[in-house]
Amino acid sequence: LHIMKDIYNILDKNKSTDNSRLIMTLSAIGKDATSVGNWDLVEAYSANGINWIRKQGMNGTIWTLIALDCGGYETSDPTIRQQCLDHILEKQLEDGGWALTGKISDPDITAMTLQALYPYRDRPEIKKAAGEGFACLSAMQQADGGYATFGDSNSESCAQVIVACATWGINPDTDSRFVKNGKS
Repeated sequence: LHIMKDIYNILDKNKSTDNSRLIMTLSAIGKDATSVGNWDLVEAYSANGINWIRKQGMNGTIWTLIALDCGGYETSDPTIRQQCLDHILEKQLEDGGWALTGKISDPDITAMTLQALYPYRDRPEIKKAAGEGFACLSAMQQADGGYATFGDSNSESCAQVIVACATWGINPDTDSRFVKNGKS
């Protein structure tokens, strides 16, 4: 990584997800991402704003929310979370899912989005979006119980859906929405 300390504590000028990944890692091992030496990795979101976060499209906004929420981090710009939520809701497709790019829902991005939305589940617009997202995941599920991204069946898509379901308290092994032909 090319570390850009002089530009508001960012690890990469185009990838906010680099900050997000490190924040999540530090949080997982009990470290404070706002105090890494003389770095505040969380402040990068406020200092660089939503345009920096959105440079990676849905990935940027999804992982910003997950990173901030995994450690209960506050930003000096209290609108960052809402801007991320607004972007996510704005990008929801007609079938209820989300895509990294284009207009065809992707199980990975849809499942990751649902993970990011969970802390906001009590908001009516989030509850509605999540319901549509899970309906989309159910419709995308293949006859063998698996998932495909860009036409290729893969375990990562399955894993993302399992994590999204578990996050929301849904058992993907027994919930009828996620059992196809007796397979989950």
